This record gives sequence, structure tokens and C-alpha cells, in this order.
Amino acid sequence: MRPESKALLHDLLQATRSIRRFVAGRSLQEYQADEMLRAAVERKLGIIGEALSVLRKTDPGVAARLPEHRGAISFRNILIHAYWRVDHEIVWDVVTSRLDALERVSAELLAKGD
Repeated sequence: MRPESKALLHDLLQATRSIRRFVAGRSLQEYQADEMLRAAVERKLGIIGEALSVLRKTDPGVAARLPEHRGAISFRNILIHAYWRVDHEIVWDVVTSRLDALERVSAELLAKGD
């Protein structure tokens, strides 16, 4: 695996872990009421989407091994370019039920290094 790919995977993995820490023990209602929490989560989701976007361009084989990478890139584009359309319930669903596989596979790829 290319060094740049490893760096991007590392950023992606750290962002998923940060999100997990940010929302631990929180409810959807708490998330919706906390502007700073929402901003932090959305920033990390943006990092995930951007890392995947760059990986898709520079190392498509690695990107293809990551679950839902296209969806994460599209989600990042909405967060950045159509921020006024962001639905906090959808963000909450993503961070509480859809990041596990991405985190697991990213960690596995980094551990293997191939």
C-alpha cells in the first residue's frame, strides 16, 4: 500500500473513532440541541468523505475495499456544499449505525499494510 493511502486511512480511522467518542452516551435529542457537537461530528464526517474521495482517485483498489465509500463521499458533498439541507436525524443514523464497518475495515487494512 502506498504511504499516502496509509495516511488517508489513518485520518479516516481517527475521524471515525473521534465521532464515536463525541456521541458516546448521547441521544439524538442531545445531538440536535448541541451546535458544537453537531459541528464537530460534521467536520469529522467531512474528513472521512474527503479521505475516501482522494483514495478513490489515487488508490482505487484500496477505496473499493472500504464499505459504502461512494455513499460517504456523496454525504460529505452534501455536508459541505448543501449544508442547509442537512438532516440531523440522518447524520445521527450514519454515526450511530453505519460507521462500524468503515472503522473495522480501515483498521484491518492499516494492520495488514497491503
